[in-house]
Amino acid sequence: MRQNVAPRPSPARRAPDPGLAEASAGFQPALALESERSGTVTRRRQARPEGEEAPPGHLGHRARVRQRLLSHGPDALLDHELLELVLFLALPRRDTKPIARALLARFGSFANAIAATPLELLGVDGLGEAGVAALKAVQGAALRLARAEVIDQPVLNSWDRLIDYLTATLSREKVEHVHVLYLDTRNRLIADEAQARGTVNHTPVYPREVVKRALELQSTALILVHNHPSGDPTPSRADIEMTQEITQAAQVFGIVVHDHLIVGNGRQLSFRREGLL
Repeated sequence: MRQNVAPRPSPARRAPDPGLAEASAGFQPALALESERSGTVTRRRQARPEGEEAPPGHLGHRARVRQRLLSHGPDALLDHELLELVLFLALPRRDTKPIARALLARFGSFANAIAATPLELLGVDGLGEAGVAALKAVQGAALRLARAEVIDQPVLNSWDRLIDYLTATLSREKVEHVHVLYLDTRNRLIADEAQARGTVNHTPVYPREVVKRALELQSTALILVHNHPSGDPTPSRADIEMTQEITQAAQVFGIVVHDHLIVGNGRQLSFRREGLL
């Protein structure tokens, strides 16, 4: 015989605790207050898509340096940051910050680093041939840009630009180099040619070869230039005698020697201004 069973009453739901609700409501403001007191700002991070890894630290740094260059120009970067940026392109998988620091520790500045010889640069750990090639390419680009400012220009009217170009070209050389600047009838620069390369304190120059090349280029005027690796542009007796010999040989063919410039480290000397020509 089937018995009727009365349904069990459902358990009564507990009313929410007012004290707990108040505590929960005050929890977030308390955190915000604590953040303000400690001087920090707490932000909720967006979830990274599954399988995507955070970029390595040097890649994030690389992006920030690149963005600063594009937004504010190269003057916004320190020497080591500019070196890093150059090396980014040659060494894309390397952290180039330690290499840039090593370059500055050894050579002292961005300009000295890119002007160093390939053999000297290869002595920097981690740089390698790719890094050396990148730095020498930057130096070559800088020299071409400086040259473009004076080539085919009347150099006597743009003397400061000429000095900047010669300083960039010669001031950091380790041995003496003699250059001859060949000018046309309007004193525009036709050619800048290396005439000779010598030792740390002497370079042989042959007046006949200088004049011969001037005639080939149909040049009517010259400016002689050479560097002193010591950094002191004071002329030697040999410098003065060589200048006199070239001036006399050029006069025979109606070619004028406007000046002889000696380039030191941040200093220059003009024979004409010193009354030596």
